[in-house]
Amino acid sequence: MNETRERQPVKGPRVRKGLVIVNTGDGKGKTTAALGVLFRAWGRGMRVRMFQFLKHTGAHFGEHRAAKKLGIPIEAMGDGFTWRSKDIERTRSLAVMHWQAARQAIASGEIDVVILDEFTYPLHYGWVPVSEVLEVLAERPPMLHVIITGRHAPPELVEFADLVTEMRVVKHPYRDRGIKAQPGIEF
Repeated sequence: MNETRERQPVKGPRVRKGLVIVNTGDGKGKTTAALGVLFRAWGRGMRVRMFQFLKHTGAHFGEHRAAKKLGIPIEAMGDGFTWRSKDIERTRSLAVMHWQAARQAIASGEIDVVILDEFTYPLHYGWVPVSEVLEVLAERPPMLHVIITGRHAPPELVEFADLVTEMRVVKHPYRDRGIKAQPGIEF
């Protein structure tokens, strides 16, 4: 145990602030971690909303099924994986349209937690300007938490964020043993 680590005092003032959280890296678990926060916040009576970028419009994965049963809005807009896109301009256009909807939700003051799932890709590809996103995040309501997931988080976003977690692969069932994605685990 590292004894030099600073501990947060139990007593005293608690700073309340909306956080910008980034889950990035090549490892699995970025979306799953964001969903954990979404369900935790929802359980506390907070208003939550999730925007999934690039995933098929109308996607019906496990998280969508659970969220629907609970009345939690998860909105997917896209045409699937970018490397499989038959029309990359349409893929770009869908991401930009989804960003406009997310941007309005962020500014609305009606939500406590917004998740922008796989949003680092539109940033990485230059479809949505990082400077525009940082401006929107800087002007968001003070108690709004925003979670952004995906690989290749831009350095400017990493610098701006309050919390950044980088997932890294140690072992991977597909890469290491050819085991494909499993229902309930990956989708």
